Formats: sequence, structure tokens, C-alpha cells
Amino acid sequence: MDFQNISVIGLGYIGLPTATVFASRQRTVIGVDVNQHAVDTINQGKIHIVEPDLDMLVHAAVSQGYLRATTKPEPADAFLIAVPTPFKEGHKPDLSYIEAAATAVAPVLKKGDLVILESTSPVGTTDALAAWLAAHRPDLTFPQQCGEASDIRIAHCPERVLPGHVLRELVENDRIIGGMTAACSRLACQLYELFVRGNCIVTNARTAEMCKLTENAFRDVNIAFANELSAICDVLDVSVWELISHANRHPRVNILQPGPGVGGHCIAVDPWFLVDSAPEAARLIRTAREVNDYKPHRVLEKVKLAAGRFKQPKIACFGLAFKANIDDLRESPALEITSSLIEAAVGEVCVVEPNIQNLPKALEGAILCDVERALKWADIVVLLVDHKQFAEIPNDRLQSHVVIDTRGIWSNRRIAVDAAVV
Repeated sequence: MDFQNISVIGLGYIGLPTATVFASRQRTVIGVDVNQHAVDTINQGKIHIVEPDLDMLVHAAVSQGYLRATTKPEPADAFLIAVPTPFKEGHKPDLSYIEAAATAVAPVLKKGDLVILESTSPVGTTDALAAWLAAHRPDLTFPQQCGEASDIRIAHCPERVLPGHVLRELVENDRIIGGMTAACSRLACQLYELFVRGNCIVTNARTAEMCKLTENAFRDVNIAFANELSAICDVLDVSVWELISHANRHPRVNILQPGPGVGGHCIAVDPWFLVDSAPEAARLIRTAREVNDYKPHRVLEKVKLAAGRFKQPKIACFGLAFKANIDDLRESPALEITSSLIEAAVGEVCVVEPNIQNLPKALEGAILCDVERALKWADIVVLLVDHKQFAEIPNDRLQSHVVIDTRGIWSNRRIAVDAAVV
């Protein structure tokens, strides 16, 4: 199949770059999103998210007529579903966005179409998607009914890109292709080979679903070790940054850097899908999640302790995003810590976040300011995100403040200076 018309359902941090890359290969792409603001922004050739170089590609794709956004699905040859998969109370997976996407797409399906689920999902979600589609379209056949001879092909192909490097990694990274049948996998490979330079690795849908969850659980467990190590170092009065630097000189040791917690739509969420699916077996994964979820509380206690030294403490929180140099606040521990400081009335709070224009409602009572204003105003400086602008702050600008560095970019610099002096 030539795939002249492709539809991407969900125009967020994954969907919009994916739609744009297909459009750059001179395919007609219809992007679908329930957010009217996002649709209008894209149709103006602009973007509503922060991702390097994406603005130029979107402008070119829209200007050349290859990319268009709308709020309702239209007929296409392939449909890629890239909607959120958060969790509900008790860390139960919330598949309502995927089900809603299936309900919206089903009326425009035709024989020969390909449907790919890119959303990170619990094992078995692709089967559920196929069942939802079949319930809406009894006039068509699906892989669970007719196998290789089905009218509609369905596969799971999880995204595995790093925010800030999405456009490069979409093209260069290997893709895991989990078709419900061999025919589904072959067709999905043909689609991704339009732009993917990496390998398309074929497996079944359930293994593809679990592969993405496994990748993020692996990272979560390793981050949890670093975060737990930082808690132990606090008790034993040892610099965790210096300790990790020395330990990593062992040829078979590579400890990650600790932080204020774990955020984002993947690592902070996906391991819970495994815990929910196999609660008795996933004991280490559950513990890692609990360690990382508790880390913001440890940071909050540090700030409260420092604030006790001042009658009217002024606290500057540097960073809100869940990782460096992006604007994504989803599941951000920095946002959680800042919100908790305000709620606990620890002191006056200002926020430095160079990648957003307005503070979220959760931070009502705080002010958004730039680096210079924050350093002049604050008694306590809390580094929560290692944005490039913060790494450029010289040591002498920090000497008059109480500094709580959860990312190590200022602490590591001091350690290096001390080592040089010795």
C-alpha cells in the first residue's frame, strides 16, 4: 500500500511530530484532536508545544498543503492513535481516551485500512481496541475474527522517543511492530518505512505492549536506586554527587543521577500498568515506583527545614517541567513540590520556568519571574529542573542564598572546583 492519506489521532507531544514527519514525506496527513486551540494553532502553521525544530516543519507542511488539523476523523488509509493513557485512582489504567478514539475512528473505516495504536498501553489494550472497533462496525471484519483475511489490519507500535529530541529519534530509533497477525505487521512496517531509518522489529501485539512498559520500568528502577542512595547520603552526611562520581569509576557500575522525583507521561506512569496487571509478581517495580513517588516529599522537608532559618522566607523554585529544556509539566515532581510549598504556606514563592508563559492554576499565589529577579529576591533557591539557563548561573550569584540543588548541576560544579584545589 502507498499510504497517500494518513490520519493521526491526538496531536500532542508524540502525535504532532509523527504527523509532521509523515507530511514531510509528501503524504497527506489529517491530524485529529479534541482541543480546538491546538487544531486552530496547527492550521495557522504554528505549534502549541515546545519541541526543537518542530515549528519550522509544521509551518512548511501546512503551507505546502500536506498537513491539516481537524476535530473529527476523516477517511484515510492508515490511522495512528496517539492519545494519552493516564491512570485513575489507585493507579488503575485509564483507557477511556483510547476507547473514545476508537469510537471516533470507527465510522470512517473502510476495507483495507490499517489502525495502529501508538499510545503506551497495558498488555491486552490492542485486543480491546480491536473489540471496540468491531462493535461499532459489524459490517467489517477484524483480526480477532478472521485472522490474516481481515478487512481491517491492527497493530501496536509504541513510541520510544526522548522529549527535546523527538524529531531525530522518530527517524533514527528502531520501531517495535506488534501486529495482531503477520499481515498486520507487514502493513505496519510498510507505513513506518516511509520515514524510519532504524529497524522495524516484528513481534506480536502483547509483546510490543509489554516492551514499552519494560523499557520504562527498567529506567524507573535505576532512577529509584539513585534516589534512595541520595536519601541514605542525607542521613550519613555524604555528598551523593561526589559518591556517584567516584562509584561510577568502577568499570561495571553506572549509577544514574538522583533528582526530585520522576515525572512525565511515561516513566512515572507506565510501570504502574505492569503492577496492575501482575501485582504479586511486580514487587521490585512497585517498590521503585514508591521510592520515586516519595522523593518530592523528601525535597519538601528539606525546603521546610531551610525556611525555618528565616522569619519570612522567600523561596525561588527553579523549574517546573518534568525534565530539562521542555515545557511539559505532566506528572512533574517539580510542579508537585512547588504546589506543596504554596499549600503548606512555607513562605513566599516565586517560580522560574523559561519554557512557559503562564503558571498553572495549581500554583495560584506564586509569581512567575526570570532568573535575575529571582536571585535578587529569594533567600532560598531550590533547583528542581536542570534547564540550560540554570546551568549558566555562576557560583558567585548563589553564595548569598541557601541552595537546595536536587539535580546536582551546581553541586557537581562545586565538587569539581574543590577537587581542582586539592
